[in-house]
Amino acid sequence: MRVTNLTGAALAAISLHQLPSRQWATVLDVERPETPEDRELALRLVEIGFVPGEAVCIVANGVPGREPLAVRLGHTTFALRRREASMIRVTPGAARHG
Repeated sequence: MRVTNLTGAALAAISLHQLPSRQWATVLDVERPETPEDRELALRLVEIGFVPGEAVCIVANGVPGREPLAVRLGHTTFALRRREASMIRVTPGAARHG
């Protein structure tokens, strides 16, 4: 998926776990893994709201650099493992939130 900003410049997509703390981003998609267990996890992430266009932000990390990640999605905060967050593709700094 190619995403551009208002000037038409391409924006870099990264995994959510790579997003710096306190920086808002826009969800692009959730990866579609090969294993049944990971497919089930991806479906759960979509069901709880990690869908294209949603505003997302990592608000806190566990013990420095560890799990869990406290992730703000809209007006709700979830605790995610880095593995789960790595399945979510985002565009940094592109979300409208509030």
